[in-house]
Amino acid sequence: MRPETVLAFDTSAAHCAAALLLPDGSCLVQVEDMAKGQAERLVPLIEELLHRGGARWSDLTRIAVGTGPGNFTGVRISVATARGLALGLGIPAMGVTSLQALAHGQTAPVLVAQDARRGMAYLQAFNPQSEAILAPVGHLPEGFQSGSVIGELADAYALSHGLHPLAPLMPLTEAMARFAAETSVATHRKPAPFYLRGADAAPSSDPPPVILDA
Repeated sequence: MRPETVLAFDTSAAHCAAALLLPDGSCLVQVEDMAKGQAERLVPLIEELLHRGGARWSDLTRIAVGTGPGNFTGVRISVATARGLALGLGIPAMGVTSLQALAHGQTAPVLVAQDARRGMAYLQAFNPQSEAILAPVGHLPEGFQSGSVIGELADAYALSHGLHPLAPLMPLTEAMARFAAETSVATHRKPAPFYLRGADAAPSSDPPPVILDA
């Protein structure tokens, strides 16, 4: 497999994060905490990262983007940016969920448990891989009985189920970049938002506008 220059970025949570995986295997990471403003900050942050790595847009061979689960608007920002860059640069873009990224590099059975708020958790088991689910905190995916747990709820699941808590092997966007570099484009879907719960926004309760006759 030829060396890849992979750009990865994610705005699915309260951050603007990117990573640049270089052909020599080194990886630069830049993360800025922010609850809003990712749409305006993402591309400048990527350009700063490319400058740090001595790379140009034309050096990129593929793009990895975080597809969620997470903030609806944040996920759409990253996915739309990845699709646009891939089209303009003529390179493939690959969607990577945060659950896949957290499990990347783990070889033993591991459960990824992320906080979905409101007493719910995003859960997915790996090695072997199960379907990602949204379930009450404390729930175990069917078939997962023992092993390790990683993610925001790792300590809670370790305490309640006797699992071994693990820390991520690398920053989230670095894991996305390495996952993309090691995955065949032909077998991986193009970026699309990965949602496990409905939007928080509710339809307006105001009556629809009335169109008056002239």
